[in-house]
Amino acid sequence: MLWHTLVVAIDKHMSELIRAIAGRMLANEDEIVQAMDSAVIALVPVFGADAAIMAEASASNRGNLRRFVTVAQHADSPPPVDVPPEALDIARTLVRRGIEFDAIFQGYRAGQQVAWQRWLEAATEVVGSGPEFAAVLEASLALLFKYVDDVLSRVLAEAQHEREEILGGALARRAETVRLILDHAPIDERAASNRLGYELRRRHTAVVLWAEVRVPQGALESAAELLAQAAGGRRPLTLVAGTSTLWAWIGTEADPTAAALRAAFAKAPKNIRAAVGPTERGIVGFRRSHDAAVGVHRLLAGQSEGEHFATYAELEVTALAAHDERRAAEFIKATLGPLAADEPNAARLRESLRVFLDEADNAPRAAIRLHTHRNTVLQRIARATELLGHEIGERRLALALALELAHRLGPRVLVRSA
Repeated sequence: MLWHTLVVAIDKHMSELIRAIAGRMLANEDEIVQAMDSAVIALVPVFGADAAIMAEASASNRGNLRRFVTVAQHADSPPPVDVPPEALDIARTLVRRGIEFDAIFQGYRAGQQVAWQRWLEAATEVVGSGPEFAAVLEASLALLFKYVDDVLSRVLAEAQHEREEILGGALARRAETVRLILDHAPIDERAASNRLGYELRRRHTAVVLWAEVRVPQGALESAAELLAQAAGGRRPLTLVAGTSTLWAWIGTEADPTAAALRAAFAKAPKNIRAAVGPTERGIVGFRRSHDAAVGVHRLLAGQSEGEHFATYAELEVTALAAHDERRAAEFIKATLGPLAADEPNAARLRESLRVFLDEADNAPRAAIRLHTHRNTVLQRIARATELLGHEIGERRLALALALELAHRLGPRVLVRSA
């Protein structure tokens, strides 16, 4: 259906109703995007493979939702035809990771289903039942399908273009070899080293470098070079893992120290962050160090106020516990009870209790870290204990872990208010 045909079919009154429904969608944007993210990952697990893809998929869902709402708010006039840049970003990333186009198609259909369900709910509130409701839904459905079909065709075209750009090139060979190693495929170490131009028999320190915002081209690679120099290694092996995410491996003969890496990374731009895996030898170490770095990245991604540099050694226990996010959320809810709520007061009590436990129950030291008074800390601990329903020493280990997971993973594992 042409946009012109659709526009003619929508009169002023119907356009106002659709605009009101779109406004309700926009008001619930965060909740809808979260539901779209969950649906996409449930249908196509590759979108939840790591924090880089998860972040780009979520940004694409948000960009598409906002763009469609804009289209709906102007249903009686020609809508914009441009595609959200975030939608093109995730398409390029999936191609670079060797993921088939069908994942893109399925992901869009999963997101579309959630958006339509939320649209139905909003339409029921705005229009109510009756003949007018049916007419509004018919026009709305035509809008949605036309929007998704147009965007999807552009996104798939961009993905095909990206594939043609890298097919047969050095980047494709490097990406394919790295994927084979990470997927535990049987591959000869010497042959893989020759294809990568990187010696796999050495010790490897894997790093995930990323930024929560776009950075200038080459900025992530420059940060990887800083770390390699501090480690006493040659030029690192790098692989683009997302629009603002880079995987890197630093090959060395000896283990670099976290202090040396941290000092070197301080020279990188402040908006770039790094998750560092342990140093391990050989092709198995190449894979294991990377898996560990990706685990730390998953913990820290999306938290603009989090650490800019973190090692697996520092966060190993938390990273292991967070590997299965669904079970981590269940553990947090069961352990923290009312303190697991995603609201400001619970967050304040959680953070006070987390720091208090970390400081070995020393209220003055906790107060310094929290920038508050000792008595305030004690009052918060008393209130947190009351909400827990037991003394903090009864399940200290589980409590400390649940608090740390909630601190690292944030709203993704907290209980949203009804």
